[in-house]
This record gives sequence, structure tokens and C-alpha cells, in this order.
Amino acid sequence: MTGWENGDWRDESLCIFDQSNLLNKMGLEFYDLSHPWGLGQPCWPYFEDVKIERLHGMSKSGVLTQKITTVMHSGTHVDAPAHVVPGTPFMDEVPLPYFFGSGVIVSIPKNKWEVITAEDLENARPKIREDDIVIVNTGWHKYYGDNQHYYGYSPGFYKEAGDWFVKKKVKMVGNDTQALDHPLGTAIGPHGPGAPHGLLPNVVEEYERETGRKVLDDFPEWEPCHNAILSAGICGFENIGGDIDKVTGKRVTFAAFPWRWKKGDGCIVRLVAIVDPSGTFRIETGKSE
Repeated sequence: MTGWENGDWRDESLCIFDQSNLLNKMGLEFYDLSHPWGLGQPCWPYFEDVKIERLHGMSKSGVLTQKITTVMHSGTHVDAPAHVVPGTPFMDEVPLPYFFGSGVIVSIPKNKWEVITAEDLENARPKIREDDIVIVNTGWHKYYGDNQHYYGYSPGFYKEAGDWFVKKKVKMVGNDTQALDHPLGTAIGPHGPGAPHGLLPNVVEEYERETGRKVLDDFPEWEPCHNAILSAGICGFENIGGDIDKVTGKRVTFAAFPWRWKKGDGCIVRLVAIVDPSGTFRIETGKSE
């Protein structure tokens, strides 16, 4: 059993087609910032479980064909503006250049229920520039799984961060937590479908008991970061993980193309950070010679 990097496919006795075109001879480094996705997929508190069924199996049909039933806001995914803001672009209407370009992965370590502030973003390095794709590594991705700790106790963006991204005119935003907003600013708290007690009322009660403050005093708005950035045409990635620690603190090139889904509100993506150590790789000019 050997890996793709050696030009082999699992077992040489099963290798019946040429693998040479799959080798990475470009001199580029690829880092997968997506969490693995499949059966037993961690789900946001009010989503149905992901279902994967085999319509055809090898023993019966000689082919493998599977059917997937899922919401698109599952695992590492991107939100379209229309997910939150009426009258804004759906997934298929977001221009392709938004899903490719340069940007940064910045380290902003945060603990339980802490908020990522405008000051945190301003002081982050590498410095965040206009038109950047910006990914924030809080360290919370290490808790990703089917557990309340990841979903109910995470740090996150709130209104101040959303307004900062809009003012900075970044292209895309993402983080390694459960959503683009702090959990207590989502329906996990007493907002929207979670009102009046929250989808995880024990989390709301624990916050108020530990802090001595009401959730609605500290998080009065429902998903203000979502609303700020998506209203400005800035799409957002959620549940980032994978190799994120390997490229944190670096300026990279990102690629993450969603399906061309008509009227789509979001889409599962494979978010990839690309580094060119030699600086010699070029994209083709489109000329015939």
C-alpha cells in the first residue's frame, strides 16, 4: 500500500490506469483546510443527520453509486449572501473570482465564549489587506466533532468584527468555529429559531450563571457578522480545519469553488491553501503558442 505521492494507487495489482497526470510536479504545496466529511458528520444543533445510501454496490452491481441527503451548511462550507440577506446573490450568482485569490491565515487564539474584536483583526499578522481572503485560526478547530463543546462554547466573530471586515473591503472571510457569528449570537442562543431559550438552553443558562449577565445584554443582535459581511457581498467560510495550523501566519493563494447550484444558499467546499516556494509557477496565458 503506497500513496499518491509515489505515483501508486493503493495496491499496484489494482492500478489499471496511468496515474502520472496526478503527480504534483508543479512545485506547489497544497494544504487542505477542510474537515473530512461523510457518515457520522458533525451537524449544527438543529440540522438533520447526513444520510449516505448505496444505490449500487460492487457485490451486486459491479459499480458503486451513492446518494447523499444533506444540508449544504455541513462541515467546511461557504455561505452565499442569500443565506441571510433577501435580494442578494445566490451561490451560482457569486462571481468565480471570489473563490480564488491571495489572502492570509492569521492566528487569533481564543477560549470559551471569547469574542474576536476589531483590535484583534487590526493587530493580526500577516497584515490583512483590502481584497484579501481572510481566515482566522482561533485554535477551536481541534474540538471539531459531534459535541456541544465545539458548537455551544466556541469563540467567534460578532458585530464589531463584521463591520471591520466590511470597512477593510476584504473579499472573503472564514474561521475555524461553528459559524460566522459567536454561538450566543446565533439560534444556539435566544435568537430567531432558538428564541426564547436557545437551541442549547443549558449553554445559555451556564453563560448567565458564570458571567452574571444576560446573553441578550452581551449579544443583543442575531447574527450581526453574517448580516454585515453578506450584505456587503463578502461570502463566508465556516468550520475550517484540516491543515490550517501548517499555514497559519502565512500569506497564501486560496481556491474553493462551490457547485453551480441555482438559487443555492451555501455549499460544501474543499478549501485549499496553495504556496509556491520557488515563486516560478505561472498560470497559462490562454495563448495557443
